[in-house]
Amino acid sequence: MSTATKTSHIGRKISRIRELRGMKQEALAAELGISQQSVSSLEQSEHIESEKLERVAKALGVSRDAIENFSEEKAINYFSTFHDNSVNHGNNSYCTFNPLDKLVQAYEEKEKLYERLLQAEKEKVAYLEKLLGKK
Repeated sequence: MSTATKTSHIGRKISRIRELRGMKQEALAAELGISQQSVSSLEQSEHIESEKLERVAKALGVSRDAIENFSEEKAINYFSTFHDNSVNHGNNSYCTFNPLDKLVQAYEEKEKLYERLLQAEKEKVAYLEKLLGKK
């Protein structure tokens, strides 16, 4: 079967991108405000509504196009070029970090920032409630 005739199973692409990002179904579910079972069902869907796909893309930190055009082969080729380019240019430098680890690290930092912002908002609300209580 040629690649031109294969159907694009969007749920599998979402699942693979989620895995590459080091994200569990529960984390994606929390980002989307749905249950883990709903994420599982979503990842089994061949087609997804445009609006829902936008929300999933945002939660995964990628574009909608990135999900729609995701290819395992392209991803492998992309990451293998890091090593290939260093050999082709005659220097012996190698990538000293795993790009996927950097993606996971960026996601964790984003999560920590979100928690700090949420805590600051909670403190503001408590302060305003305290002020209103005095009147």
